[in-house]
Amino acid sequence: MEADLRQYLTFRLGGLEYALDYRRVQELRPLSALERIASGGEIVEGVALSRGVIMPIVDMRVAFGPRPLAHDPRTDVIILQLSTCVMGMVTDGVTDLVSLPASAVHPLPHGGEEVDYLLGMGQLGERRLIMLDIDRLMAVRAAKRPRQAASASSCS
Repeated sequence: MEADLRQYLTFRLGGLEYALDYRRVQELRPLSALERIASGGEIVEGVALSRGVIMPIVDMRVAFGPRPLAHDPRTDVIILQLSTCVMGMVTDGVTDLVSLPASAVHPLPHGGEEVDYLLGMGQLGERRLIMLDIDRLMAVRAAKRPRQAASASSCS
């Protein structure tokens, strides 16, 4: 039974809680700890250096809807190892690390290719988690961002 448990990192965006596969997480850093090299546009917030790696920083608060752009001490960056690159993802804050069985993830009604990055709704006690396929999500965001911002990073 425990063999079907998977670990997910949970984080907040607005009033919602999201989860992504923990195997994609390289590290967690406060936004203030990253050395900012360049500023970008809205979604691609810029390029930063962390432990010798230059990476694009994507502000998920903008990507998922209009959010205030002011950063506070709780603003976290999740450094992700995607299939194509390393990148940082700005969130309102990391919540915790949870283990969920596949049976606790319920599929969503089919919403088409635009939302194929939504894996389902996870149930953990009273908590509802929006389950994300982070590789698919970043592929969708990369396809939608302006050409100039796309060339600022090595992610494609």
